[in-house]
Amino acid sequence: MQRRDFLKSGVALAVAAELGTKRAQGIVPAHNWGKYDFGSGPTLTDRLNQGPFSQYPPDASIPTDDVVMTTTPSEEVVPNYGKGLITYITADMGTEEIKSDNIPQAIEDLVRFPLGQQLYIRPTWREIQPRAGRLEFPDYLKLVFDLAKKNNKRVGMRVQMNAPDYVHQSALPDFVLEKVPTVELIPDPKEASAAARFMQNPYSRYQPRYDHPFFQQAFNELIGLLAAEFNGSPAIEFIDTFMYGFWGEGHTWPFINTPFPDYQTAERTWINMLEVQLKHFTKTPLMTNTQPDYSRVGNSEILDRTVRSNNWIRSDTIFIENEQIEALSNRPPWIAAALEQGLPGKAPDTLEAQEGLSPSDNMIAHVMDVGANYWSLWNFHQISAKNLLSYYQASPTWFDRINRRIGYNVRPSMIWSYEEGGYLGLIVGFANDGIAGVPGVLRVTAESEDGKPLKSGCLDPGYPLPGKIRQAWR
Repeated sequence: MQRRDFLKSGVALAVAAELGTKRAQGIVPAHNWGKYDFGSGPTLTDRLNQGPFSQYPPDASIPTDDVVMTTTPSEEVVPNYGKGLITYITADMGTEEIKSDNIPQAIEDLVRFPLGQQLYIRPTWREIQPRAGRLEFPDYLKLVFDLAKKNNKRVGMRVQMNAPDYVHQSALPDFVLEKVPTVELIPDPKEASAAARFMQNPYSRYQPRYDHPFFQQAFNELIGLLAAEFNGSPAIEFIDTFMYGFWGEGHTWPFINTPFPDYQTAERTWINMLEVQLKHFTKTPLMTNTQPDYSRVGNSEILDRTVRSNNWIRSDTIFIENEQIEALSNRPPWIAAALEQGLPGKAPDTLEAQEGLSPSDNMIAHVMDVGANYWSLWNFHQISAKNLLSYYQASPTWFDRINRRIGYNVRPSMIWSYEEGGYLGLIVGFANDGIAGVPGVLRVTAESEDGKPLKSGCLDPGYPLPGKIRQAWR
């Protein structure tokens, strides 16, 4: 055999072996999302005719059509489900991140902050279920939900099982820790300086055996309780899925091992936990992180299953891992994406502008570039309405711009009328002035002047797309 042929054969065998191993493990390798087959989206039961609408023989369907109305984009902010700026009430550090001597008043100021249409909270499992059998929300979360209702804002929520910025207690409740063994994680010595606070926190260094039967039993109970409270609730915008890894379920960087004995056990455990959430949350969207599978535990498969089940995705940064940009920017149009890209904790006048563009303006421009449905109003580890307001006052143009265009913004751009055999019909060209497709399926209804519905039906999933027109009806 020639040496070149031998090398080619060796490489081919190695590649085949690696792909075979990945298939056996269920790993979904990094891939381009634009032409990836995630399915056709949510099923439609009453799809509207979406053309083509021919005017001339031999296939004329609207022979007497004429444009009777046109509209132009609005400069107003149009709040809606599946989109918006999200005011963070808590994030990585619980209420310790809220910089105020009066936490209840600070929470009220944040809820009432006018730029945000949605709210976000990130409690630990311990905070919402200190004992088995029932949920017991702390006073600050009760206050958030009460104020959200009064101010007509919905809440996105993530429950943490690992919270390495909580230095006073574990994220897990005692009734779980008492029965589930933990594994000490090994820190990467090369990251000792950059990740000192995670390495020194014993609550992040010791992780439970998530595959332990009691842990799974307790997790099933938690999800059942949460779903009984929030599945389909008008108070909830979305629920984050549970994950393990770099950004997902608390930071497991800079540790080089996991609490699982092998990859197969890890993946099987997390897939089962996702399936539990999919089973219980049938009316409220679940949102899964696009983080790369840093810890090799099956997150790639969880993300894939999330999209295939028509649930949503999120990213905790767009300036670190370029792999996430592909997923966010080329996701199916019916999948919403939330971007958590925190504003600096320092005052805006302490930050240097680059070529006349402030750090916050630069951030907002790139959040818009990837077509986000949501963006976080969050001063990193310095949460307060005053801090948010200072950034808006320093540079209102880009904040107003993203507020008008975040997510989708649908209008009837052009309306045609035609008559055929005594039947008066309409064709509506729907435009999307936002930066994202419509998450899920858009139902549209034509009404008479007195409010009576004349015809109703659905556009295809994700439509109309940004910058394009989708015609419907006949």
